[in-house]
This record gives sequence, C-alpha cells and structure tokens, in this order.
Amino acid sequence: MKNRILIILNALGCLFLSALVTAQWLRERESQENIAMFKKQLTAAMDFSAEETMRAAALESDIAALKESMEMTIQSAEESARAAAESSAKASSLEAEITAAREQLKTWQAALAERDAKLRSLDSELAATRQRLNIAIEKLKVAASQ
Repeated sequence: MKNRILIILNALGCLFLSALVTAQWLRERESQENIAMFKKQLTAAMDFSAEETMRAAALESDIAALKESMEMTIQSAEESARAAAESSAKASSLEAEITAAREQLKTWQAALAERDAKLRSLDSELAATRQRLNIAIEKLKVAASQ
C-alpha cells in the first residue's frame, strides 16, 4: 500500500516538475523573442540616427558654402561701390550692379535663414531620435535583466 502511494506521489511530482520546466521554457522563449525584437528596434534606431547625423553634416556644409558665397558677394558689392565713387562716368551702371547684388544678398540671406530653420528642425528630430534610442536601450536593459 505504501509503495502504491509513493508511486502515485512520485508520478504527481514528475508531472508537477514537467509543468514547471515547460512554463519556464515558455517564459524563456518569450524573453528571447522580446530581446530579438528590441535588438531589431535598436538597430533601426541607430541606422536612423546615423542617417540623420549624415544629413545634418551635409546641411552644415551647405550652410558654410552659402556663408562663404555671401561673404564673396558682400566683398563684390563693396568693390563695385568703390569703383563707382572713383569713376563718375560709370556711376549709373555700377549702381545697377550694386542694387542687383543687394537683391541677391537678400535672396541668399533668406535662403540662409531657411537652411538654419531646417537645421534646427533636423536637430530637434535628431534629439527625438536619440531619446527614442535611449528608451529602446532602457527597454532592452529591462528585458535583459528579467
């Protein structure tokens, strides 16, 4: 009689342990899937961040080129003004060139202001991307610690 009870208890214990092992295995599998998903999200966020950084660098180089071009235009306008003062015969033609240069300068200043606004927008997008990346990293850390 005691043997029978021990056999039944042993069988119940085995079933319980099997259920426990299966439950742990399922939890581990779910955790691994979550980690894989978070790694994919992290990779995507890092790729996006790299692209945005490259885009921001390209815009900064465009702004530098615009500034240099604007300085050259300003210098050209000043030279034209000196030539107009020296030569009264060419005054009317040089004044027309100065007016055109000033209009072009205003156009470039407007373009520069637009580029600056785009750069600020990209900077805020980059900050948001960094924040999303930090959140994803924190989630990954939390998932890894569990």
